[in-house]
Formats: sequence, structure tokens, C-alpha cells
Amino acid sequence: MLRERERVLEALLRGRQGRPLAESMVLDAGCGWGHLMAWLAELGVPAGNLTGVDMIGNRLAAAREAYPGFRFLEADLSTLREPDGSYDLVVCSTLFSSIKSESTAARVATNLRRLLRSDGAVVWYDIRYPNPWNPHVRPLRRADIATLFPDLRQRLKSLTLVPQLARRLGPAVSAYPLLAALPPLRSHLGGLLEAGAA
Repeated sequence: MLRERERVLEALLRGRQGRPLAESMVLDAGCGWGHLMAWLAELGVPAGNLTGVDMIGNRLAAAREAYPGFRFLEADLSTLREPDGSYDLVVCSTLFSSIKSESTAARVATNLRRLLRSDGAVVWYDIRYPNPWNPHVRPLRRADIATLFPDLRQRLKSLTLVPQLARRLGPAVSAYPLLAALPPLRSHLGGLLEAGAA
């Protein structure tokens, strides 16, 4: 599942117009333990260009220890004080599904959009189906994403075999690509939300 997400996002990032990864300033919004930032560094984003923001202090402490070359901030994304247009890329990986309040989500999206450069992009990966095993998350469909970022053009694909099904494959893991090829069985949307075109 992880490799699938990385493969799709890498192809989109390398193919997009705008500043190359080696020159991009990147904000990981809701960075957790910093794993996605490490992946972006592997793709060529300089460590000094990577900023991670999270509200959970113990995760940030672990991230700082694991990745001392990255910049980490403990902050609320709806009120994060950074200059307008600071970032070429803003990563939102399972961020908005964890924000239950639509008004809070709207404030976070507005602030993240302010931080994005005029030719920048949001790197999106989040659930599109409800999770009956986790009532603390909410799905986001294309229309919901358009409400959050109305001026960004969606380049999204359905990805990731429904995790509950993927975990049941066990020794039959080779069936993953066959099942994941069926769009209704893909639980997430991933890709880019690009500025410069509605």
C-alpha cells in the first residue's frame, strides 16, 4: 500500500510544472513522526527545505530525534504564523479526515492555501470512504476537497485497497494488484491540488 502511494505521488511530483523538488520549500501539515518528510528528502528535497507541523508533542519529539536536519514546529495549522506564499508544496496526508469539525477544517485549509505559492500544489492523500472501525475520522470525497480548496485544480486518483481487505489477504498478498485495480475497492484519494487553474 505504501509503495503504491509513493509511486503515484512521485510520478505526479516529478511531472508537475513549477519549481523542481531540489529547489522546493515543503510543509508537511500534520507531519506526525516525519516519515513522509524523509521520503521527500529521498526524492531530492533538501533537508533544510522541509518543515513539519503537528500538534502532538511526543510525535514531534520523536521526529526531531529521528530527523535532526528537518525543521519541526508544534502549532495549530489554522493559526500557523508563516509568511504568505512560503511553500511550493503543502503535504496533507490523512490530515483532513482527522478534523471532525467542518469549520475547523475550513480554517486550516484557508491558512494552508495562504502559505502556498501562486504556482504551488497541495500533495493530497486521504480516505474517501467512512471507516466503521474508527468513528474519529471522516471521509473526504472530491466535492468536499473542492469545498476546502475551491481554486485548486484536482489531479487525484483513487488509491489503496481498502485496508481491512488488504490485511486479510495474508499469504495471498499477490492478489493485491488485482483487487486494487477495481476502483470501488480503493479507499483513498491521492494526488495533487494545483494552483494556477480552477
